[in-house]
Amino acid sequence: MRAQRVDHRDDHDRAVDTLRRSYAAVPAGEPVRLAKRTSNLFRPRSTLRAPGLDVSGLTGVLDVDPAARTADVQGMCTYEDLVDATLPYGLMPLVVPQLRTITLGGAVTGLGIESTSFRNGLPHESVREMDILTGAGEIVTARPEGEHADLFRAFPNSLGSLGYATRLRIELQPVRRHMALRNIRFTRLSELTDAIGEVVAKGSWEGEPVDAMDGVMFSPGEAYLVLGTFTDEVAAARPSDYTGQDIYYRSVQRRTRDVLTTYDYLWRWDTDWFWCSAAFGVQHPVVRRLWPQRYRRSDFYHRIVRFEHRHQVAARVDRWRGRPARERVVQDVEIPLDGMADFLHWFARAVRMAPVWLCPLRLREPAGPGSAHAWPLYPLEPGETYVNIGFWGTVPIAEGAADGDVNREIERAVSEAGGHKSLYSDAYYDREAFDRLYGGETWRAVKDRYDPDHRLTGLYEKAVARA
Repeated sequence: MRAQRVDHRDDHDRAVDTLRRSYAAVPAGEPVRLAKRTSNLFRPRSTLRAPGLDVSGLTGVLDVDPAARTADVQGMCTYEDLVDATLPYGLMPLVVPQLRTITLGGAVTGLGIESTSFRNGLPHESVREMDILTGAGEIVTARPEGEHADLFRAFPNSLGSLGYATRLRIELQPVRRHMALRNIRFTRLSELTDAIGEVVAKGSWEGEPVDAMDGVMFSPGEAYLVLGTFTDEVAAARPSDYTGQDIYYRSVQRRTRDVLTTYDYLWRWDTDWFWCSAAFGVQHPVVRRLWPQRYRRSDFYHRIVRFEHRHQVAARVDRWRGRPARERVVQDVEIPLDGMADFLHWFARAVRMAPVWLCPLRLREPAGPGSAHAWPLYPLEPGETYVNIGFWGTVPIAEGAADGDVNREIERAVSEAGGHKSLYSDAYYDREAFDRLYGGETWRAVKDRYDPDHRLTGLYEKAVARA
């Protein structure tokens, strides 16, 4: 049965009024932040003293238009709720970030990526228009052209430093009921590089169409490319289920082909937070049977991590046992495809963390040769294929080293490779380097126009100074 189209514009208008009143209630000089309990950030933040912005009424889907293949969505709506609203129409967002509680507004202002990004780019590229609460306390509607085009272009990767999206209109794509997967093993990273380039160029692999592509590297001699094709024809009696005892990332090593429902495919990484659930023992068969399934979710694991950040329980136990302190290395970086193999070899030698996630991407609509970057605060090159490399964990701090040294080395290696680093986690750039990498001149011009009193925390202060 198809879901009914709903339009809660009156409720939305009241929620926006509530947001504006809460903004006006923040005393001058106090930091302005969202009053939300969940977050997918890994940056510690200073304690919030002033009341946060009330976004409690901005968590829903306003409308799904199956004919136009668009959806009007409130800024704090999670992708979990968005997918629940669109799949009954046989539609989904062009890019669905891999964790359920990432919000649409968060994925646009803070970036997001997934396996359709090799052809659909990043989530902000499918946005047609946005209503944004600016630092001046005004609501403006920003589109690719027109009066507020400068804000539209600068909003991605601004991390709330230019405003907060209250409503976004996004494009949707048709999907089928299942995703058929091929897990292809490579023992040489050079061959993996060639395969990614071929799929990007042809949209297919060995004659079969490819709708989704990502991968996993367990070591430079064992890496997998996972190619997905939407289908209604399923040969297997029952699609695989990785929400129970089976663990998704391990399946790519033992299966050459697999089938999931489209819904389960979209959240295949969420159940075990990629592979990070191992840190909590959840991948042990006995623990897994006892661990309630409703708590096998990335947001629950993230709550445990936030508790550890506040109370340092595990760190104190490690000190008591005489173990070295550990540095958190939680990053997603974009590396040009032709430099991917060299970077991964360096990473395996220098950081020695595995597995790592591989997700190819290209800007969806490249600008013409010599044109300005369409998205100046995260200036990927038009026409260039990148691979997002994600690694999430900790490493021991070597004797004589300091916390942050490994992350600084990664930043250096990413810059040398011509890549970029997402800003949801720790960053160590000085301001000059940060401005060069993340569109500082453009950001300041847009900031001065839409937040003339600089009430919203600056981008550098959020990403590096942890304000």
